[in-house]
Amino acid sequence: MNVFDISSFVPLAIGFFGLGTGYLIWGGQALFGIPSGDESDNKTLGIWGIWMPGFMQFITGVYIMIGLTWFQVFTNKPAHYMAGLAFTAYGIHWFALGLRRYKGLKDTADGWMAIAFLIISLLGMWVFFGVGNIAVAILFIGLSLIYLTEIPARFGGSTGLGKLVGTWQLLTGLWLMYLTCAVTLNYTISAGWWM
Repeated sequence: MNVFDISSFVPLAIGFFGLGTGYLIWGGQALFGIPSGDESDNKTLGIWGIWMPGFMQFITGVYIMIGLTWFQVFTNKPAHYMAGLAFTAYGIHWFALGLRRYKGLKDTADGWMAIAFLIISLLGMWVFFGVGNIAVAILFIGLSLIYLTEIPARFGGSTGLGKLVGTWQLLTGLWLMYLTCAVTLNYTISAGWWM
């Protein structure tokens, strides 16, 4: 027996916006070198990484998982389980990335992390293609490309691979901004954006 009514207002836009902002900032820096990436810039980039993609995704994932499990308010769309898993995992991952960058630590271990996040990205692609949500499946294609490229880049690849990671981040960040707008406008004014 549900104590609360079923809600269609899953906080997807919060997670999409946070991750999109992080990818625009980090991808833009990797691709265009702005900001320069000196110690002060890296601390700033680290703070942005912790709070926008880190905290906003983490809080979204926890909210979705609690809504699905404790209160059963999101039971109408089981694919939200994948969304909750992904937002929570990616949020914690960004806490680590942001803190590493803030402290100026090496990124070699991120190559091993990228293997795990490639797997969760492929899983997300599989789930969202499986339920027919192509817009979110495209997001997971972008994430898969980021981590597929990041594995060799972090294990000593060329600067060109770092720029390719930045390109995937920037493109995925732009797609996340589209998803943020689509979810928000569809929820608030029934705009009918493709989602």
